[in-house]
Amino acid sequence: MNPPLSFLLLVYPLLAALVCGLLLFLLLRSRLAGRIVDQPNQRSLHEHPVPRIGGLALLGGALPLAFVGGAPWQLLLPALFLLALSLVDDTFGLSVRLRLAGHLLAALFLVLALNAASVPFPPTLSVFSLPSSSFSSIAVGFVACIACGWMTNLYNFMDGSNGLAGGMAFFGFGALGLAAASAGDAPLAVLGGSLAAAAVAFLRFNFHPARVFMGDCGAIPLGFLAAAVGLAGQQKGLWPGWFAPLVFAPFIIDATVTVLRRFFRGERIWQAHREHYYQRLIRMGWSHRRTALAYYGAMLFSAAGAFAARAADDAGVGAGVEASFAVEGILALELAGFLCAMIVIDRAWRQRPQS
Repeated sequence: MNPPLSFLLLVYPLLAALVCGLLLFLLLRSRLAGRIVDQPNQRSLHEHPVPRIGGLALLGGALPLAFVGGAPWQLLLPALFLLALSLVDDTFGLSVRLRLAGHLLAALFLVLALNAASVPFPPTLSVFSLPSSSFSSIAVGFVACIACGWMTNLYNFMDGSNGLAGGMAFFGFGALGLAAASAGDAPLAVLGGSLAAAAVAFLRFNFHPARVFMGDCGAIPLGFLAAAVGLAGQQKGLWPGWFAPLVFAPFIIDATVTVLRRFFRGERIWQAHREHYYQRLIRMGWSHRRTALAYYGAMLFSAAGAFAARAADDAGVGAGVEASFAVEGILALELAGFLCAMIVIDRAWRQRPQS
């Protein structure tokens, strides 16, 4: 007899948090903590060297338990590949091209592996069928790969302030886990819940003042998993395609808008900088704690809107309604809220005293 979902969502996340905390305690006392260190520079928001090995503990606490809980190997295998690739990058340094190639390879593997799974992708994401009429399917599969690669990187872009990326992992994967649980999908619920619980243990060491950073070995796989769980949930019919992007909207919007601005200014978008909205807030005098709490509020706003829109969408489908005005209204409200926040920050940034 399989244990009830409520039992799984209690035991696995609790164990993930305990293992993550224990691993962090041990890692911070190991030689690795002195070898993989984030040194402050002119683009940093911190002033002292900080170990960047937290991602090893977070994923080390969550992924094995998620695997035991039945999480799809199509998600876990490329995530482990990215963890290993990013650990090498954290330790020795890799070229941008090699890193991006690895990220896109993991995204391609995900799309192909999910397509070949027993529960097929929606037809628009089928990339194994190659008749002449399948151009649109191949095109959408290509877009899915690019979107997954982008999410993999943007999570890393946003890992620059104490408590920020860890908090986003808690709220984001917690929301995806709850959504999967409400639909009765134990594997994705356990995966989301385990990642969220491990993030809480990580925040015990990462919230301001931070004793450890996530590092690429944490941020890169987490960004990939955010996209992967979103695609897997869509594949299973647990939520619409916009659900997961809306849950992670504060990260996606901040990173995307900032990168596009730098691109159109002719700047090297792959170089470190201090122009994200969260970085501007801190440079204007906000503390790391206040900034993190503000983004936590934004994530709650996003998650609440995503669940409300999902409920409205389910009601519309049940009533035979193709499109729901309620869904469109909620999505518009969410986007309007973020647009207003960006306008306020941009105005304050322009009016700040120049040093």
